[in-house]
This record gives sequence, C-alpha cells and structure tokens, in this order.
Amino acid sequence: MTTIVLAGGKSLRLGRDKALEEIGGQSLIERVIARLNPLDTEIILATAQSNLSLLPDLGVKTVVDVYPGKGALGGIYSGLKASPSFHSLVVACDMPFLNIALLRYLIELCPAFDVVIPKVDEKMEPLHAVYSKNCLVPIEAMLRLDRLKISDLLNAVKVRYVEDAEVEKFDPERLSFFNINSKADLERARSLLEKEETGMRYALMRYGEIGRELGEP
Repeated sequence: MTTIVLAGGKSLRLGRDKALEEIGGQSLIERVIARLNPLDTEIILATAQSNLSLLPDLGVKTVVDVYPGKGALGGIYSGLKASPSFHSLVVACDMPFLNIALLRYLIELCPAFDVVIPKVDEKMEPLHAVYSKNCLVPIEAMLRLDRLKISDLLNAVKVRYVEDAEVEKFDPERLSFFNINSKADLERARSLLEKEETGMRYALMRYGEIGRELGEP
C-alpha cells in the first residue's frame, strides 16, 4: 500500500499556499505526513511543477503533475502512475485531523474494489479514499477530454462506498474530512488542535495518577 498526498492546489480561497500554513508548530503538509506515519506505507507527494520549489524537504518521494492544471483528478492520476502499489490511499494535504483507524478500515476493504470512498451525509469524500491502478485508464481518458469531476470516474469502476454508520464507528465527529479552505477554517483547525492536545495531556496525567494509585513505578 502506498499513500498519495495531493499538494497541487492553488489555494485560491485562502490566498496563499495552504500546505505551508502553520498549525501546532508544523506546516499543514508536515502535520498530514506525521499523521500518516503510523500506517507505515510509502508516501508519495503529488504536486504541481510551480509548487515544487515552495515545499520543504519532507523526506518523501515527490512527483509533478503528468497533466498540468487538471486539478485533483490530475494529481490522483500522477500519484497512481508513480505508485509501486496496485492500491493507493489518497488524501489531501489540508486535512489535519486524519483518523488512522478509519484509514486502516478503508485499506482493509480495498482488495475487491477499484475505489473505496466515504459517503457522509450523501456527500462523497474523494480526497480521502483508496484507488486502484484500474482507475488509470479511465482517468487518463477523462483528463484528455478535460472532464475533471472525480464523481464521473465512479461510474466507470467498481466502487465500495463507506456509509455514515461505518464512519461513525471510527470518527463520530467526522473531523477526518475537515479541510482548510479559508482563514476561518485555519483558525478553527488551530482551536480544534488545542483542544485535542489538551485532552491528550489530561489523559496522560490521569494515566500517571492511576499508575501511582496502583503502585506502578
């Protein structure tokens, strides 16, 4: 299994490269890669040629768009083409609260399908999904015709939709799909991260207290 991180967007609504925005002392792209590390997969960063010089050295393989200017679908194609794996997990670089348990669930489901994609409140999450190399031919045909809607791809391949109830088991707040498109989103992400870190500190403190009560060293 390979993980493809898409970082080729123009960040038009934010007005600057969101991959480099800081959250919790890390850039968004660094945070996403750190969240993915427990999966122990090879990571490929798919980006636009124009973004290449802006990104820091992240210690991962980087590929540029085979078909420039074709949006997320072009990034998925470039990543899949470069991937050594038949199936690849695809996520966006602006999703700071990826849930490893949910990602593992998608990966577990993928062997019998070409795409495994969450469908939450009837909305699909194509930048938090697994794609197989069987998608390469239909995607390339779409790119050549400038048909860039990922939803159109799903009509041409075998798809497993992960429904609300399944997502709920792993991520009841659905923060996995929270992404950064505006300054307000960025501020909310920072606030959510602060709450997450406060909760972790409290849990560690309670763990220490319980250990002392039980006489553990």
